[in-house]
Amino acid sequence: MFYIFTVVLLFLISMGHSAPPVCERLVQPLKQLEPHHLQGRWALVAGSLNHSSSMEALRLRDSITMYFSNSSETSIFSYTQINRFGDHCQSLPYNISVEGSTFTFNVGDRFNLTGSFLYTSCPDCLVMQWTVKSRRRASEDLYLLSRRRQVEQQEMKEFEAQVACYDLPAAAVMDASKELCPEQAETQPAIPEKTGAQIKEEAE
Repeated sequence: MFYIFTVVLLFLISMGHSAPPVCERLVQPLKQLEPHHLQGRWALVAGSLNHSSSMEALRLRDSITMYFSNSSETSIFSYTQINRFGDHCQSLPYNISVEGSTFTFNVGDRFNLTGSFLYTSCPDCLVMQWTVKSRRRASEDLYLLSRRRQVEQQEMKEFEAQVACYDLPAAAVMDASKELCPEQAETQPAIPEKTGAQIKEEAE
């Protein structure tokens, strides 16, 4: 009996050592991101970051839309983020350089924002990992984008597991009942300072 118990125990231990950790897969950057997959409109479904004031600013947004476009087939993409605060829409245009699964925001010397597109089993989703560094802020961010406003429960659980792998706070989930702003939103309209805080502007 003791012999059988020992064999079973050794088997379970060996299985535990041979099984890859869940996080190893969930934090894995994509091997290659096809440019055509990135093109078009994406809605922010959920996000988390380890900078408290920026996390609070994220929660104040009613909706966030991201547009990626590349008409020259180069590594430079146009990126426009449109934030909705009630009846106000705020458009923030940037250029980003995409190489494989990594990207860099071209923001001059104001701050440094780089990141990667991570693994996701969701067919119409993107998971973006951002590393933000500036005089005022150093943070790790994780965002779930989708062509849909909501994802399936299992897809959300997978993202929540990714958030946990990065040891980030529980994700803020966007309210899918709130409208998205149109693509041609006004650029940086006059809105209250607190609710107008921007994810990337706060890094400066």
